Amino acid sequence: MLASGNSSSHPVSFILLGIPGLENSQFWIAFPFCAMYIVAIVGNITILHIIRTDHTLHEPMYLFLAMLAITDLVLSSSTQPKILAILWFHAHDIEYHACLTQVFFIHAFSSVESGVLMAMALDRYVAICFPLHHSSILTPSVVGKLGAAVMMRGLLWVSPFCFMVSSLPFCPNQVIPQSYCEHMAVLKLVCADTRINRAYGLFVAFSVVGFDMLVISISYVMILRTVLGLPSREARMKAFGTCASHICVILAFYIPALFTFLTHRFGHHVPRVVHIMLADLYLLVPPMLNPIIYGVRTKQIRDRVNQGCCGKDP
Repeated sequence: MLASGNSSSHPVSFILLGIPGLENSQFWIAFPFCAMYIVAIVGNITILHIIRTDHTLHEPMYLFLAMLAITDLVLSSSTQPKILAILWFHAHDIEYHACLTQVFFIHAFSSVESGVLMAMALDRYVAICFPLHHSSILTPSVVGKLGAAVMMRGLLWVSPFCFMVSSLPFCPNQVIPQSYCEHMAVLKLVCADTRINRAYGLFVAFSVVGFDMLVISISYVMILRTVLGLPSREARMKAFGTCASHICVILAFYIPALFTFLTHRFGHHVPRVVHIMLADLYLLVPPMLNPIIYGVRTKQIRDRVNQGCCGKDP
């Protein structure tokens, strides 16, 4: 059923298939998805609580980590409740505007997460290459402005996705053969020329991810040069250790993100079930892993978690 508008018509709702090809296993697949989502929610809320209540952690590294935790909560919560409803309760329908809202949150906050990872790389660069000036360069005001700029970039760059799609007519086919609404998946249901939309999507992807990865790469090249110039092996290992968590988080985010992006456009020979499973995990695994990685590898956070578990005062 189509709803008529002044310039276009759109469906009242879409049908999300979930994981086509694994219909008989979807009920059981939902259990590990649910477990990972719970870990993501509890882990990121714990990180936020520790940073908020411990004033000694109100430093750039931890403020950026708090931004990452908020972004992960939004990213995982924008998709996982609906995915679980599909897999467990066969709630395949999603209202048209809810679908576009999901498109917005997924792409906007993926951009924000990429920007936060870039800001964290800049923080590590300043901390290692200019340790005596770290606190004077990355003041709370500068950290706040970086966070606001990253957020505004995500909102402004992605908002046109929804406006451009909503102005186009849709075909009678209302089936999206995956678990959530994504820009390219929605575009495939449009009965009109979508070259401008696709070109804008590529522009946003390459301008955001390309710029962020360039800054991250340059930061780590400069960090590597500085670390290799340190006089002692112990100092070099300590400097590498401060970057290890961030590098793990970068890999956990960008590898599945790039795979999902490329297979949507060019991976016509990739089995659909592989693509859909990785697309689902891309928005779930990084939010689950990030608090675990930082909780295990960051002494201050690990100590606070241990104090909370043991019932000790900080």
